[in-house]
Amino acid sequence: MRVAILLKDLQLSGGVSVVVTHARNLARHHGFDVTLVTTEVQEEPDWPYEALPHLRIMGLPEARQASFDLAVSTWWETAYSLFQLDAGRHASFVQSLEDRFYEGHESVERLSARLTLDLPVAFVTEAGWIAESLEQLRPDASVHLVRNGIDKEVFSPVDEVRAHDGPLRVLVEGSPDSWFKSVGSAVKAVDGMHEPHELKLVCPSRNGLGPADAARAIGPLTQPELAEVYSNTDVLVKLSRVEGMYGPPLEAFHRGATCVTTEVTGHDEYIRHGANALICDWDDLAGTSAQLDMLARDRDLLLRLREGALATAKGWPGWEESSARFAEALTEIAREPRPDPYEQLPNMLQSLRVGLEQERGARPHYRRVVADADRWQKVNSLPVVSQLLSARRAIKARRGAGNGDGS
Repeated sequence: MRVAILLKDLQLSGGVSVVVTHARNLARHHGFDVTLVTTEVQEEPDWPYEALPHLRIMGLPEARQASFDLAVSTWWETAYSLFQLDAGRHASFVQSLEDRFYEGHESVERLSARLTLDLPVAFVTEAGWIAESLEQLRPDASVHLVRNGIDKEVFSPVDEVRAHDGPLRVLVEGSPDSWFKSVGSAVKAVDGMHEPHELKLVCPSRNGLGPADAARAIGPLTQPELAEVYSNTDVLVKLSRVEGMYGPPLEAFHRGATCVTTEVTGHDEYIRHGANALICDWDDLAGTSAQLDMLARDRDLLLRLREGALATAKGWPGWEESSARFAEALTEIAREPRPDPYEQLPNMLQSLRVGLEQERGARPHYRRVVADADRWQKVNSLPVVSQLLSARRAIKARRGAGNGDGS
């Protein structure tokens, strides 16, 4: 089966790594003809961490000249290019409800991300909570749950967890410039401890860090380097506000660490409070510090949690099993009848109308876009997607112009 998988680019991130891993396994083990299509202009792949054998990589202009059995978007911005590809079926791989990544002032991005869930596509997702949400939002669409695997060669489960008597070894991991990762709060919680501890801070960049924190940060790290860091960690602290599958704690579990985490979406896939990790409240840095101090003092509790985490890790599937299920999901989608795009248009237009009215108080410029949206129901589905993209760009440009005359 010829599959095109759309990516914004090939810069290293957790989400891109998941997509690339599935793509590589589809081609290597399941006989898929896989093309990675980058939707942003890129002179050459920015993927220095490992080779990408068995995969073709091309830009969007070249991909428009090809044909595929299935085209799959992987991030909301790539969904706007999805229907530019000639494919028998179209699908979206959803790793989170992506409008949640944007704060209140980013209403254009939130609306644009939300609209893509109304496209006439089938869905594949990595977490139970996302699958349940999609089934409620789109009862007309097929939804396939494929939980992420773990690279058992890189994050190989340790044989056993050994007691550690020195200062509590604490790790904070994440992108400091992503507000929903709450890296700064995690560092403050660790710094608020009274018991002896050692902090390691792993970040893909120093953006968003103050000088003192930047000086003690390491990274970006390759996956084997990160696995080595986890193996010398007692507790990973993650205070995220938005997650999809939530992979880092599970990786840490494999290497013998436990976790202190918020009750973020995705945590319930494998985290059990008091059995393999501890759950803390959002915005309760003093309480988080107290939990860490408790683990530093009570080494029996720490050891039990680390042992529970390792037991969870040993029962978790590897990428081979996960990608096999991904291949099954794509095969099922390719066999499904193509949906009637007009059934999705009312949802898209209603989302657009509500979002536009919220965006600028239904000023004349935005009323004109809403009026245009009503006329889109009379045209083919491909121009609809193009018009939606044009409207998004017009709205964003209008907001950037900063006109305050109400026109």
